[in-house]
Amino acid sequence: MKSKNEKKRGSSASRGGSKGKKFSMNNDPFFDTESKKRRKMDYDDDDIESRDSDEEAEVLGGSDASGGEENLPDDGDEETPGEIRKRLATELLDKMRAIARKEKEDRDEDEDEDEEDTRDSIVAKILQQEQLEESGRVRRVLASRVKKPESSADGFKGLVKHRQSVTAVALSDDDLKGFSASKDGIILQWDVESAKTEKYQWPSEDILRSHGAKDPRGRLKKHSKSVLALAVSSDGRYLASGGLDRHVHLWDTRTREHLQAFPGHQKPVSCLSFRQGTAELFSGSFDRTIKYWNMEDRAYIDTICGHECEILTLDCLRKERVLTVGRDRCMMLFKVLDQSRLVFRPPPSSLECCCFINNDEFLSGLDDGSIELWSVLRKKPVYIVKNAHPLLPAGQNAEQNGSKKTPSVLENGDHKTEGYNCSSTYSWVSSVAVCRGSDLAASGAGNGCVRLWAIESGRKDIKPLYDIPLVGFVNSLAFAKSGQFLVAGVGQEPRLGRWGRLPTAKNGVAIHPLKLL
Repeated sequence: MKSKNEKKRGSSASRGGSKGKKFSMNNDPFFDTESKKRRKMDYDDDDIESRDSDEEAEVLGGSDASGGEENLPDDGDEETPGEIRKRLATELLDKMRAIARKEKEDRDEDEDEDEEDTRDSIVAKILQQEQLEESGRVRRVLASRVKKPESSADGFKGLVKHRQSVTAVALSDDDLKGFSASKDGIILQWDVESAKTEKYQWPSEDILRSHGAKDPRGRLKKHSKSVLALAVSSDGRYLASGGLDRHVHLWDTRTREHLQAFPGHQKPVSCLSFRQGTAELFSGSFDRTIKYWNMEDRAYIDTICGHECEILTLDCLRKERVLTVGRDRCMMLFKVLDQSRLVFRPPPSSLECCCFINNDEFLSGLDDGSIELWSVLRKKPVYIVKNAHPLLPAGQNAEQNGSKKTPSVLENGDHKTEGYNCSSTYSWVSSVAVCRGSDLAASGAGNGCVRLWAIESGRKDIKPLYDIPLVGFVNSLAFAKSGQFLVAGVGQEPRLGRWGRLPTAKNGVAIHPLKLL
């Protein structure tokens, strides 16, 4: 026992004596960076020859796997994100400076100011004006500059033909490409200037299932190809379509290939709209819900409820706000971030379509032929244009395009006079559109003409400009962002049904150039 205690004392003494010494990590084997085993492995690695050096170099961006400084990638081979942004900004500035230079030459101002400073100030003004117009703070004055056509030859001209009624049209932000869809499921992409068309091919049933589509319900064995809505993203990369198959389909506009099918809606998808400047999409359906998607991530975000009947039309701008119209005779403005809504109830009529003018004002069309101007500050319409698309006498219905002047018209809702068409189907305002950031609007129905309107926000007024003859049901309208032309999707039948028919109408897309003073 004594010997054991002595050994313990000796060990404790030795420990105590080591406390006085300075501890060094260099002497600790735990902190040794290169163990014998590691050095042996490194030695073995040096003797191994790499056979996949080319593949590694390609994956690593041209760098050698050994990590030597001799074969570092050249910075000039690939652009970094910062260099790409700088290049795009430089190109935009050069473009703006060219515009400013042209304006300066037109003015012929003989001043002693520095040319570079003058040009940059003009460029700054142009960029600031564009930003204000896109944000909706400043409105372009276009309505007073539109020149009325002198003859019928300056009206709508056929651009693209479809076999069945066109249900939706959409334009890219650069005003170069257009998209149209019809009830038979055909989606066309066309050039605005040359009218050259390219068709989107629907994939097979197996490919649709692999892209996320669910099996059709009921007696249907295949997915219905009938399209009711189209929407194109701000960058022009994505095209979204929706229809009777209850899916939202995503397409690549560059290759015209089907990318993804998004299930979720329980009934047909009736309307679509991309949020400006983003890849976020809102879809409305007959199942009374609005779904929020992110097409860049191919992800579902949220479901918005509030309507008691089918949703017919929706629209959105840059803010996360959605304007919707349903068959429950009310229009709703949903604030997505606040999870709140504003309900607008018109006079006893059914709303058919709607669109934003800016973040605080919007336009709607009704089935009694009226057009209404709304503001977020009031629950009732600010201004109402009654009988915006009047009926023609039965003997000179919209099917007849011979007469240039409109004969005596009959206000909607009064059908007691004999010899008049007793159906108000042709006077329903089926589509409204506003040239974004301006005071120019258009409306379409089945009475044989498209009407242009001037919206005066200060006076809260809507004034008609002129009518453009166009036979058929105008199911969709779209203005060019520049305001240089108007596109209309026309059909023999209404977009969402067959309660009216105009046999003499031509199914397709028509374009009307707008001459600005």
